[in-house]
Amino acid sequence: MKPRILIVDDDPGLAQTLTMALEAEGYPVGEASSAEGAIEMLTRESFPIVVSDIYMAGQTGLDVLHRAKAMNPSGAVILMSGKGTVETVMEATRGGAFEYLAKPFSIDRLLEAVRGAERALKDTDGRAAESTEPASAMAGNSGPMVELYKFIARFAPTDVTLLVRGETGCGKELVARLLHQNSNRAKGRFVVVDCAALPGSLLESELFGAVRGAFTGADRDRMGLFEAAAGGTVLLDEIGEIDPAFQLRLLRFLQEKEVRPVGATTSRKVDVRVIAATNKDLEGMQREGKFREDLWYRLSAATIELPPLRHRREDIPLLVDRFLSEFAGQYGKHIRCDAAALKVLMEYSWPGNVRQLRHLIERLVILTNGPAIDAAAVRAVLPKDTPTQSGSGTPAPALPPEKLSDAEDEHIKRVLAATSGNKTKAAEILGIERKTLYRKLERMK
Repeated sequence: MKPRILIVDDDPGLAQTLTMALEAEGYPVGEASSAEGAIEMLTRESFPIVVSDIYMAGQTGLDVLHRAKAMNPSGAVILMSGKGTVETVMEATRGGAFEYLAKPFSIDRLLEAVRGAERALKDTDGRAAESTEPASAMAGNSGPMVELYKFIARFAPTDVTLLVRGETGCGKELVARLLHQNSNRAKGRFVVVDCAALPGSLLESELFGAVRGAFTGADRDRMGLFEAAAGGTVLLDEIGEIDPAFQLRLLRFLQEKEVRPVGATTSRKVDVRVIAATNKDLEGMQREGKFREDLWYRLSAATIELPPLRHRREDIPLLVDRFLSEFAGQYGKHIRCDAAALKVLMEYSWPGNVRQLRHLIERLVILTNGPAIDAAAVRAVLPKDTPTQSGSGTPAPALPPEKLSDAEDEHIKRVLAATSGNKTKAAEILGIERKTLYRKLERMK
């Protein structure tokens, strides 16, 4: 016999749709139009599975979750929301929610979650997770972002070595910080190591330390970053850039959690969590012999792919509001983005992702004197050579590669001229890493 399901939603149309879909699959269903009504029903009747919206007038779906789990710890609660945030997902996970669905979702997706809950009931598998209160700077309610929040909630409390993948500007370091802040290592240090900025020999001494006399200039014993961050987390940013000769040393550390400083004869244990980040295709590099196969397997056991901004365009208005609020306050202005300007922002392809959007909004706030940013102002600061998207979401035709390269070079020259040669500021405006700008300048010589 299938378990009874309680549907909790203040939208009668959606509640009826879900009820009909579940009843068609043979599930007995009850309905409540508020959290208060659901809690009252749970005190009178048994519902092994609860499907509840989070945001309702009065009490919320999180209150339903807490009451349902208190009354039936082995029961399964599936939460729905059109306003997913890392905070709500973390609270839902800590409270033992079985699944978190971002609206809109398909009926098939709901049925998949319900069937999974039914299987879990048979196994009596508790799903509660503990964590600390997050300090989130992430923004987005889209399905891809909710999946990201769920990943953070599930893996933050563990010590598993993680690989965070995504394009430049997607927020890989921010995700690593959230993983640290919501772990039992939150009181420890969070150290970021830019692997691309250090050659292999220097990276080894930076991470593992060195003893006096180990090399020229080593006039004292020096503690490495792994040891200095003991009890905390180390982010190895751009791990795809590390020297192949150093990869074996890193693999051994990940396996043994022991450091041996350069020039030392003994090793010592270090308790530190490692998170790696990259925008490179490590699997492809592994096949080409540029990245160790065993290191790739070690890192790829738990991987999260960050969605590029063009794949979650519905989050752009929320991000724009956040950045407008930040920079309007910083520059003492009261400013908004009108609908036409927002449409242009929504149609742009954002090769530099959220970082590029943030820098562009800062420029617009500085340049706009009136109360609103209009479409003309946005078009004036967007790179002219980057393809945008049509309102239908179809990419505009790209320029031929050689012409696109020439246009990019000209745009870089214009930005450098506007910043009086300040490469750091130019890289921010372009929405790229400073070292990426240096590589492009080398190519232009």
